[in-house]
Amino acid sequence: MRTNTSRYRPILSGLLALAIPIAEAQQGQLTDVEITAHIYEPQRLAATDARLATLELPSGFHLQRFAEGLDNPRIVAVAPDGAVYVTQRTPGNVVMLRDLDGDGIADTQRIVVRLKQAHGLAIRQNEIYLTDIKRVYVATIFRDGSVGPLRTVVRNLPDGGQHPNRTIGFGPEGDLFISVGSLCNECRDPNPEVATLLRVPALERRRARADRWGREIFASGLRNTIGFDWQPGSGRLFGLDHGIDMLGDNEQSEELNLLVAGKRYGWPYVYDEDQINPHTEPLFLTSQQWAERSEEPVGLYTPHAAPMQMRFYAGSQLPADYRDDAYATFRGSWNRKPPSGYEVVRLRFAGGEFEGFEPLVSGFLQQQSDGSFGFFARPVGLAETPDGALIVGDDTNNTLYRVSYGAPSVEQTSSQSLAIDILEAPRTLSVRSPAIAAGGIIPRKYSDYGKGISPPLSWSDVPASTRSIVVLMEDPDAIAPLPFVHWTLINASPSLRGLPEAIDERYQPRRVQALQGSNSKTEQGYFGPRPPFGDPPHRYHFQVFALDTRLDLPEGFNRQALLKALRGHVLASGELVGSFQAPQ
Repeated sequence: MRTNTSRYRPILSGLLALAIPIAEAQQGQLTDVEITAHIYEPQRLAATDARLATLELPSGFHLQRFAEGLDNPRIVAVAPDGAVYVTQRTPGNVVMLRDLDGDGIADTQRIVVRLKQAHGLAIRQNEIYLTDIKRVYVATIFRDGSVGPLRTVVRNLPDGGQHPNRTIGFGPEGDLFISVGSLCNECRDPNPEVATLLRVPALERRRARADRWGREIFASGLRNTIGFDWQPGSGRLFGLDHGIDMLGDNEQSEELNLLVAGKRYGWPYVYDEDQINPHTEPLFLTSQQWAERSEEPVGLYTPHAAPMQMRFYAGSQLPADYRDDAYATFRGSWNRKPPSGYEVVRLRFAGGEFEGFEPLVSGFLQQQSDGSFGFFARPVGLAETPDGALIVGDDTNNTLYRVSYGAPSVEQTSSQSLAIDILEAPRTLSVRSPAIAAGGIIPRKYSDYGKGISPPLSWSDVPASTRSIVVLMEDPDAIAPLPFVHWTLINASPSLRGLPEAIDERYQPRRVQALQGSNSKTEQGYFGPRPPFGDPPHRYHFQVFALDTRLDLPEGFNRQALLKALRGHVLASGELVGSFQAPQ
């Protein structure tokens, strides 16, 4: 067993007091362990421009928003043509995003796959591979970025339990690897495929074995290795494993393991450097014997930081001394005080060997004036773009960020105000609704708690030179994104003076020949008000713009693309503001 382990852990005293040496706690013996642990969940904060400006990155690195208006974005992969794909676990879909003008900001985002519990994601050649809890699927990626029908290639994976989020990746020889997390925090499980990394041999080896989609256990004793990747050059496989919860604020570390075929990595009986779990013990072996037959981690990171996606860097944009390293997201703790994680981390390698951890992007976790902690991002997804930038996903404030080196292609301007305030056009349009009084309450049927249909609108005083009408509905009181987009509709006829009730993405009256874009749920069309329970009433701004042109925007255009297209073309604007509060 190896004993050289690089450690990145704060020094804390008095957090774990043991009445007996843990290594001596075995079956039939007295176990008396005192543990100091916390359930501590920092408060969610809005990702404002001011907070983003406080983030810490190495000199020369820059972070900007790549896309907003997602819904629990998890694992990220980038196709060779630069299209970004991200799984969204909560709604159960996959979103495809494109930066069409090279400014580092996505212009389109649209759902290309609907799959309940979609999580793991990998792209190989012109195919996309996806996982839910029990299966792995494959589908063709077409030239426009859309995806063909899903075909099942692996089935009957273990049940989900505590760790249902499968991740996948392809090794240098074309083998498919599947991470299967444990069903519990620390327990025995009769299913040998639980808490493992599985391998599905590449097609040529399956043919030799007459095995269509057979699989084997590659490595075991892995509680939940969501992030893993192969080191360029050596082809060695490294993975970040989640440590056991509730052993104490400062136990167990998150582990970086060198994953080797046929090896065992300690869980659930052994952790860190031969530390014995005082609660769960193996059958037919002592815990010490289990430790002797398990591999040591090559690196230890702050306990409970929750490592997520991990990638070795293969590009050339970053400085030379950053190019042979790996990068990983740490979503952040819920059971440690002070909290840990909430950051993007560099895994430094020298001569192919792991040297240590250091922050790449930190500051998403902030201590407040009263001493409590809040966060404005929980990083999960991480991928590399063809030009060598990194895409980092936040699954809670529903944003993708782009981390780059050198001068940014364009200076990102703030877009967290309402569109009508950003564009500063004359406010000479009169906007009304027979269903909503100015400043009044929006009837429930127009909310997502009700029927979710769009309300009727009308407008007047349109300039004679108007070529098209745009309607944009935004909520400035949401936490993420700022503002939340509920509806975008462009290229309505200049002669049109209103919209009837219940326009959606599937049905539009013939006289309303318009294109609807992506809202902040990455769905096309209208999404009704849905403020969280307990919030005060949110304000909803129905904004109407008269333009001197028709807009040339693609299917799935988002707010950023719309704002860029609107600049310099708005002749007049107006708005109707209504409010809505979640039913009590």
